[in-house]
Amino acid sequence: MGTSVLSLRIDGELLERLRHHAARRGMSVQDYVVRTLIRSDFDERFGAAVEETERFHGAV
Repeated sequence: MGTSVLSLRIDGELLERLRHHAARRGMSVQDYVVRTLIRSDFDERFGAAVEETERFHGAV
């Protein structure tokens, strides 16, 4: 699995909030954002898997 670069343009206020959140966790802003995206992606995939399981088993 390789890596790619993603460049974002964000509001200064948002960047400061991200810096604050990252600092509280002892992380860089980049690591904090990547971890947040990974968590969000997992949540979406997990939700889709639950829905598929419910359809498979005929749950309402």
